Amino acid sequence: MMWAAFPPIGLGPLAFVAPIPFFIAIRRVEKASVAAMLGFGWGAMFFGLLLTWLITLGFVAWIPVMVVMGAFTAGYGFVIWAFRLWTPWRWWLIVIGGWTLMEFLRGRFPFGGFPWGDIGYPAAGLPGAVGSVQWIGPSGWTVFVIGVAAGLTLVIESKDQWRMAVDSTVVVVLVMIAGSLFPPAPAAQVGRAAIVQGGSPCPQTRCQNENRRIYESHLELTKTIPIDSVDFVIWPENSTGTPYEPDTNETVRTEIIEQARRLDAYILVSGTRSVGTSEFVNFNIVYSPEGVKLGEYHKQHPVPFGEYVPLRGLLGFVPQLDQVPRDMISGSEPVVFPTEYGILGSVISFEGAFARSMRAVARAGAEAMVIATNESSYGVSSASDQLIALAKVNAAAVGLDTALAAITGKSTFILGDGTVGPTTNQLEEVVLYGSLQFRIGPQTVWVRFGDWLALLAIAAAVAAIALPGERGIAPITGSRKES
Repeated sequence: MMWAAFPPIGLGPLAFVAPIPFFIAIRRVEKASVAAMLGFGWGAMFFGLLLTWLITLGFVAWIPVMVVMGAFTAGYGFVIWAFRLWTPWRWWLIVIGGWTLMEFLRGRFPFGGFPWGDIGYPAAGLPGAVGSVQWIGPSGWTVFVIGVAAGLTLVIESKDQWRMAVDSTVVVVLVMIAGSLFPPAPAAQVGRAAIVQGGSPCPQTRCQNENRRIYESHLELTKTIPIDSVDFVIWPENSTGTPYEPDTNETVRTEIIEQARRLDAYILVSGTRSVGTSEFVNFNIVYSPEGVKLGEYHKQHPVPFGEYVPLRGLLGFVPQLDQVPRDMISGSEPVVFPTEYGILGSVISFEGAFARSMRAVARAGAEAMVIATNESSYGVSSASDQLIALAKVNAAAVGLDTALAAITGKSTFILGDGTVGPTTNQLEEVVLYGSLQFRIGPQTVWVRFGDWLALLAIAAAVAAIALPGERGIAPITGSRKES
């Protein structure tokens, strides 16, 4: 059920009930080791199913992620088992805060974290709910989802606990109604935009003259855009690359500037640039309609084992790591680009899945957003749909229109209220036309205050453990003796 809540199935309401069998099982086992094993098996199976597209990179990529993600749910399973005999309201708060803390940590550790599979996203993507993430963020919906699931678990055990399930559900409904009535509403100049999805000559592999051929395909598609039809042209991640990237190749730079002048449009070009023999940077550059370089953003969050190898010296015995011969140099801060329509911000690929990365760019002043991504490594898979599902919630959280541009698809335009617009097919070479409305007015509550509801839930769990009063506690050996 948890897997089916996410793309490619995408039955978001299942998120509210998927944890219930897991919670029931944890509350019924008698040994801590069994609880931890249940947690590990549940987490490893869920993430194994969710991330099957990683198998295209080899089992050496898929299995470690399963193990690490399973370890988080194993620890969580032990924690909620240890407090299973406490009074219901305390256990309920511990379950909510514990899950929220687990996702908070998993989104940051190890190696910068991994937000895929956060349970708030499928719920937050539902109509109404997506309008409310401007106030509470994706993590706020994690709090609501687990509140409902934990409350229903207690009702299944005893109908006397009906208030926890009913009250949680009422809050969810009210928040969804509010999100429907008051969605994020950017209101400013609208820029006509074109995403150039130029494709790759050899997706999922490497081939001769790959960087040149990718660059040329994007340039040729850009030449098909009619004059006076767009204000922004957006190229995806890795659409240029050494030696065919504009900073070091004068011919490439001249050709890109010619298109900016021909179209009288801003052009965002993404790519990689070698730094010595062992490092590189992953960048977004924006050129003005006059051909002036407005700035350059360097990706801050590299993909571990994809764009760099953590602990390379210790892991040299793994032959598959030879496929990542260079390490990415991380950028140090968000960069935004002033245009006559407003301030444009951008993130690159993996970063679009992190709500905090989008928030950092919004706090830096962005009024519209670009996510430049590649995805050619994963072929035809659910990876694109999963990234779009994450991006739509993150776009609504910051309240910014967002263009998601991919090398091999899927590319799309997402409104600031989370509405997903026209979308390309995977492996399609095409120009996708849409618009970007630049936001004016105050930033969203979530941009200003961050994961405030999640932090309150964690604090409530700590209080439930620490505050004196009735606990109904029994030793964690499984005895039901009360104190």
